[in-house]
Amino acid sequence: MIDRRILLASTAGLFGFAALRWLRGEAALAATEEKFEIEKTDAEWRAQLTPQQYEILRKEGTERPWTSPLLKEHRKGTFACAGCDLPLFASETKFESGTGWPSFYQPLENAVGKREDRTFGMKRVEVHCRRCGGHLGHVFDDGPKPTGLRYCMDGFALTFHPAAPTAS
Repeated sequence: MIDRRILLASTAGLFGFAALRWLRGEAALAATEEKFEIEKTDAEWRAQLTPQQYEILRKEGTERPWTSPLLKEHRKGTFACAGCDLPLFASETKFESGTGWPSFYQPLENAVGKREDRTFGMKRVEVHCRRCGGHLGHVFDDGPKPTGLRYCMDGFALTFHPAAPTAS
């Protein structure tokens, strides 16, 4: 005869595992298997990135709203991946969303990848650098024209390269 405590503990463990997979999302599990142009070991990423960049880009963390210095960046230029320096967004596509994170209505061509994100039981679209796989943020369908999209990016996952001054 099966001990009821063992049966109860086993059942609870199975439900816990299923809940964890649901909260974390199947996409996150698949993301670890995806291959990218630039791949480094965990130690190499830790040596290259600041702790905050590492947490966001490699562990899919999120910075606190209103903390990124790029939130108030209004010069002409390009926003690039802090992990591999791939140009991601033109400054002309940046807009003030009021969310506390740098927001863009469109990435540069062939700059980002997307995948479904069901973290914490929410269904969202995660955005990552197509070259190194670094987590950048999420895209939502409440942005301005012409795309109607809001690429809500973690500013610490980005770097800014100002446009070269034009000769007068």
